[in-house]
Amino acid sequence: MMKAFFTDKEIKYEGWQLSPHWIYKNFNVQGDATVAFIGECDVKLSEMVDIEDVINNEPIYSKSMLNFISEQFNVGLVEGVFRQRLLICIIKEALERRGFTIRRNGDDLFVNDKKLTVSIATKSLTSILIHTGINIISDGAPVKASGLTTDLHITDIKEFAGEVLSKYSEELDDIVLASTKVRGV
Repeated sequence: MMKAFFTDKEIKYEGWQLSPHWIYKNFNVQGDATVAFIGECDVKLSEMVDIEDVINNEPIYSKSMLNFISEQFNVGLVEGVFRQRLLICIIKEALERRGFTIRRNGDDLFVNDKKLTVSIATKSLTSILIHTGINIISDGAPVKASGLTTDLHITDIKEFAGEVLSKYSEELDDIVLASTKVRGV
């Protein structure tokens, strides 16, 4: 069962938080879990998990970002990437329900050809780890960016995060449940 929650604690995401048991150590939540929080995002190349971004010298920065960190156990990396893409699709659907036109390219979302999200999935020795960040404020980003507040005028970030967390958790739990109702052939 996926545990999902929002913390009001402002956290600056610097990349090192994408590590095994970070959620357990910081929030005392053990097992499969996803936490959302708001904070500045400043990932230097030395903390980058995405080797392509390192090669292209593309650090990540946002003055304010809605971050999701998920740790899931007993899952391989390919399934972890599927789960990352599922999270991205749930975010896209949540925005489309609000009337926005969102374009998805792999694990990235765009509004008017400006980047709204960053996302990565990786594997630790014990789990898969996912980070997805959604710009709240687009000003100061190193690329042409859009933001939930600056461009989409979404002001209740906590409510939006709660919707995404709930849908993601429900979807993953439903997938596991669906796998238990079929007869093998």
